[in-house]
This record gives sequence, C-alpha cells and structure tokens, in this order.
Amino acid sequence: MSRMAGRFARVEPRRRVRDPMPGLLSDLPRKNCWSIAEWAGESTPDGMRHLLGRARWDADAMRDDVREYVLEHLHDEGAVLVVDETGDVKKGTHTVGVQRQYTGTAGRIENAQVAVYLVYAGLRGHAAVDRELYIPHSWTRDPDRCRAAGLDEDTVFATKPEPPARVIGRFLDAGHRAGWAAADEVYGGNPKLCSAREERQVGYVLAVACSHEATTGAGKFRADALAAKVPKRAWQKLSAGAGAKGHRFYDRAVIDLAEPRPGSRRLLIRRNRTTGELACYRCFSPDPAPRT
Repeated sequence: MSRMAGRFARVEPRRRVRDPMPGLLSDLPRKNCWSIAEWAGESTPDGMRHLLGRARWDADAMRDDVREYVLEHLHDEGAVLVVDETGDVKKGTHTVGVQRQYTGTAGRIENAQVAVYLVYAGLRGHAAVDRELYIPHSWTRDPDRCRAAGLDEDTVFATKPEPPARVIGRFLDAGHRAGWAAADEVYGGNPKLCSAREERQVGYVLAVACSHEATTGAGKFRADALAAKVPKRAWQKLSAGAGAKGHRFYDRAVIDLAEPRPGSRRLLIRRNRTTGELACYRCFSPDPAPRT
C-alpha cells in the first residue's frame, strides 16, 4: 500500500483505503459498502461511501501501480495476456454503464454493468492488471446522465472490441511484453481486434464460432466444415491440464490459413473425445510456432 499512498490528496482516504481490502477478499455473499464496513468493524457505511464516491484519488494511477506490482512478482517471459468480460447484476439505473444486456455471470440478459479485465498469467501465478468499463450507447447519447454519474464529458461510445484493444495497448505502451494474448468468442471474430494485435506483433489465440469463415489455400470454408475435412491421422490427442479425475484429453487439429500478410495464421480445432463437440480458435504468431 505504501507505493499507492501518493495517489490520495488527503491523509484520511489514504488511511481508509486499507479497510475495504479484507472485505473484498473475503467470502462475503454480497459485497457493498454496508457489508464491507461491517466486516471492517465500522458501525455505518459512511466512510466507505465517501472513499468510493467523493474522496479525490487517481484510480488510473493506482491501476498502473497494481500492474507494476504484479509484474515485479509474477514476471514470466512466457506469460499470456487474457482478456475477458464480467458482468455485475444491478437493480437500479444509476450505476455507470448499467442497462439490460447479456452477461455471462448470469448466463442471460439482465440489468447489469459489464467490464473488461486484462489478466497477466504465467507460471508463477496470475492476476488482473487492468480494467475498463463498457459504456453502452444508451449512456453516451445522454450527456446529462453521464455527467450526473461522474463520467468525463468526452466519453464516447466504444464497440465491444475497443476496450480489450485499449487494455492490451496500455500494457504494451508501459514497456511490458507478452508473446501471446487469449480471449473468448465475444472478441475472437472481430477483425479489428485481430489486426491491432498483429500490428503490435503479439501472438493470439482467440475463440471463434464454429460458423466462423476462414480462408485456406482451397478457398473459404466454415470452421466446422474444415473440421469435417481433417483426415483422421491429423488429429492429435493432447491434454488440457489435470482435472479432478486426471488429465482432460481432447483431440486437436491445426489448419493453415492462406493470407498474404506477414506472420503465421492458423485455425485450431479442439474436439471432445466423448461427445464430438467442437471448439474453434483463430491463431496468429509473428513467427512460425510449433504445433505442440
């Protein structure tokens, strides 16, 4: 906490910022100012509310402090950047960015706030190093609502692929390096996100739908159609890691994609050995990568 002390304009919030941490890391069933204040032994949530709502402190600078702390302790030349979004279900309409939208947390459309997180994952462990809130168009087209919620006046609508591109960009702009990035199907099919990673020479493995169309030397095909054309000898049985019942084995096949730009591009197909269910991934590496 000492490296973050200078991010606060007054000593009171500097002292108080320690108090929410045990509650946030606890197994409280619901985490809000009331429950966290009670966990910290306070009789009212007023102090917590002041810290989060009115006290002056630089959240983005603290984000950078956290990133540097994580890199100091978990640095790994083979680390992977993982992008994922998380939704928090909300009841009201005043929380920044809230609207009815799909959230994987609930598995359905709910009144929720959605944020994108960047995780640094290596052999020593993993930790979140950045975040960005998704601000829907229903907010950005209402300046009064944005102003009342404390958003910057220059806040503009950003499509779903833009926040992950920004969090990865900030990581690289800070002078750090990661050879690979990974994301789920929400982002995998977006060409702009792929191009942004390729321009920065960062390899990626991005999940795509089985209906995703990929161009090979023989033409353009759906990913599941390409999987059906893979000969039996081309499938490899590989482990996805140990689970509760031992190693989780899947069949995998790699198909080279035909694109004129520099770099190696492939479609990775993973097949469940029991059900035959397919999972598809679009892959890029600045230099040819081994298949195993």
